[in-house]
Amino acid sequence: MPSGKYDKPVIIDNHDGTVTFKYDPREIGSHELYIKHNLEPVQGSPFKFHVDNVANGTLTAYGDGLVQGVAGEPCNITVSNNKSNAIGKINVSVEGPSRAEVTCHDNKDGTMSVIYVPPSPGEYKVSIKAGDQHVRGSPFTAKITAEGRKRSQITLGHSSEVSLNVQEKEVKCLNASIIAPSGLEEPCFVKKRQDGSLGISFTPREEGEHQINVKKLGKHLPGSPFKINVLVKDIGNATKVKITGAGLKEGKTHTDNQFVLHTSDAGFGGINFSVEGRSAAELKCEDRGEGVIVCSYKPSEPGYYVINLKFADHHIPGSPFTVKVTGPGSNNVRETIKKKVDQAPVVDIGQEGKLIFRLPGTNAFDMAGKVTNPTAVTEDAVIVDMEECLYGVSFMSKEPGVHTISVRSKEIHIPGSPFQFTIGSLQTFGAHKVHAGGLGLERGGANEPCEFNLYTREAGAGVLNISVEGPSRAEINMNEISPGSHCVTYKVTEPGEYRIGIKFNDEPIPDSPFKTYILPDVGDARKIELGHVPDAGLQVNKPIAFTIQMNGAKGLIDGKVVSPSGTEDDCFVSPIDEDSWALRFIPRENGIHQIHLRHNGTHIPQSPFRIVIGHDDADPAAVQATGNGLKECKSGAKTDFLINTCNAGSGQLAVTIEGPSKVSMDCTEVADGYKVRYTPLAPGDYFATIKYNGYHIPGSPFKILCTGTAVAEPGTKETSSVVLETVAKQSKHKGDHLPRFRSDPAKVISKGPGLKKAITHKMNSFQINCQDAGQNILFVALYGPKGPCDELHVKHTGRNIYNITYMIKDRGEHVLIVKYGTDHIPGSPFKVDCT
Repeated sequence: MPSGKYDKPVIIDNHDGTVTFKYDPREIGSHELYIKHNLEPVQGSPFKFHVDNVANGTLTAYGDGLVQGVAGEPCNITVSNNKSNAIGKINVSVEGPSRAEVTCHDNKDGTMSVIYVPPSPGEYKVSIKAGDQHVRGSPFTAKITAEGRKRSQITLGHSSEVSLNVQEKEVKCLNASIIAPSGLEEPCFVKKRQDGSLGISFTPREEGEHQINVKKLGKHLPGSPFKINVLVKDIGNATKVKITGAGLKEGKTHTDNQFVLHTSDAGFGGINFSVEGRSAAELKCEDRGEGVIVCSYKPSEPGYYVINLKFADHHIPGSPFTVKVTGPGSNNVRETIKKKVDQAPVVDIGQEGKLIFRLPGTNAFDMAGKVTNPTAVTEDAVIVDMEECLYGVSFMSKEPGVHTISVRSKEIHIPGSPFQFTIGSLQTFGAHKVHAGGLGLERGGANEPCEFNLYTREAGAGVLNISVEGPSRAEINMNEISPGSHCVTYKVTEPGEYRIGIKFNDEPIPDSPFKTYILPDVGDARKIELGHVPDAGLQVNKPIAFTIQMNGAKGLIDGKVVSPSGTEDDCFVSPIDEDSWALRFIPRENGIHQIHLRHNGTHIPQSPFRIVIGHDDADPAAVQATGNGLKECKSGAKTDFLINTCNAGSGQLAVTIEGPSKVSMDCTEVADGYKVRYTPLAPGDYFATIKYNGYHIPGSPFKILCTGTAVAEPGTKETSSVVLETVAKQSKHKGDHLPRFRSDPAKVISKGPGLKKAITHKMNSFQINCQDAGQNILFVALYGPKGPCDELHVKHTGRNIYNITYMIKDRGEHVLIVKYGTDHIPGSPFKVDCT
């Protein structure tokens, strides 16, 4: 109640699976209703509502839509005038992150029903006015969540291409950027044309003369920078895109709902097409030529869907569209649990760092662990078998900062590895620091416990939300096996495909949602066995064959292979005799492949299974990403970061940047690895996911704060990706036998009287704080009129803080030099006056 007092409502069982809460309010104002089931708050609790005295005839408003709702779903409000059957003229407006559709219906009984559909999550202001006067409590703040919403996205590129009069054989070491008249600089793609010349592809955004810089290993090619002129007709103009077809007005489940975009008069620009709603939708986007693009979406559940259509990074008129989809659903059910997790205790220098996980079906003899400290020194870690498939990886902490723990089983990283483990206080935290892994995120059996691990140690305190959606309801449990490590188990009764969604503080964790395949507990699929799978000697571009023993099972076998880059290809499956089949495919990439095998549409027990093609020497734990572009950026400004793959072997590098806008991005080879350049087009939070052979590298995903003003219209979630095959690299710099440091000397802080003045024959002092500067070696030197200082002491007091004391015998001006690594700290060299 408004006074803060508590009152208990009456609970009435309706005997139809629902209950009614009856409550007689005693006070005017905002009330909250708390509902728990099995001691856990139900979704949406506490429910807020407003109580007013309607005897005076004033208008009141009530309904869930005033305080909460789900993106893409109708939010309901009722406006009431208890003293009259005439509601009068009411104005309702809803403002928020996206334009919401509002409909009002006069019920002719003194009430009005208001429905609005918010397209995207966030806070919305709901204003209800009678004439110029707000209804009591207006404007209301409604928190709209994305609970249970699923998003599908597809992009179709359509860029302008310019030929440059340059003959260059190798393009992999080339990078290009285009600078518009306003100064906007974006990376652009370099390609080799059929006539041998270079071609540049880009999206024109401004009229006038543009400058194209083409460089090879940092040096301009002959003729660079090139100049081109962009005409008005070339600039992508979303307002000139025309739409035909009924797919944006209404939709049907399990049907390709189609519409056509006509872009012939709209210039150059890519199409970005996304659908968000109760189910993931199968999207298609086909370029028929002459500016005609046919799009369709196929949802599996009825409800309201939000369709975003962008051309050249701007919304097409009417976008986002809210479409009501009708028809039969898939009968999927969804179960969710919420658990609060506390911050794991801080582990300081000199204490034992320990990570615990559960991995059924393995043993400690097949495992090996390594720990890499912040200064890139790698040591073996101790793996302890704790019984019941629990394992502990421990190491003794010697310095503060982020450590990388690698755990391999039979030479393959276990799910979730490499892990991060911070010694000292956390520098960053949030949902992007939560990782999940385990067999239960890939496959399982009906009526059998399926499980996976969740690692929240690096994420801080928060609330975990775990959902399982599929053909049957799931029983979900989560147990903490050590601070920051959790084991999640779930059990379902029906076979089929399930989606497991994991959120931390209402934000999806990396790679969520996960798809998992549940086998029937009985049936022919259980009888099928996979023949011997070689664990070595498999090579790229050479056919690979396996046998499948049916063991009396009858039916059809089909299969597909998923390569490390995510490309899917069908396997050739044919019967050998009455009780065996042969599976064949030709791998095109090195690395870990996933083979999916199904019998009459149901996965066999070992599916999907992993095989290694080629010599997999790729080590994601050895890959390092550095640069200011992983921390901050500015909208409309080009920035970059470096991915160091030295000593990490060859593998497949995948970089994805997700945020409020798509980014222009390229990736070029440099001496120590690969440089990624990108230009964001709207401010907000971006996340850079970097994977090596399918595994996150240490620190991935990276959270990047983008400031500035928007160049393109921001969206809910836009993604841009680049994938390439790397080559093995060894660092060629001198002194590479020393550790590689990651530091920023500009963030070193110095203070103390000894930086400016000194007294002879007495100990003078100052302090150096390197806590925010990363890890490196501190160098301190003091030189006077007659040579070096006689006595100087550097003492590390912990947490990268140093106390420096020195004694001077000679008067005069001295020079104090302080370097962190090879670079001076701010203020160095210092001038010290000695009296």
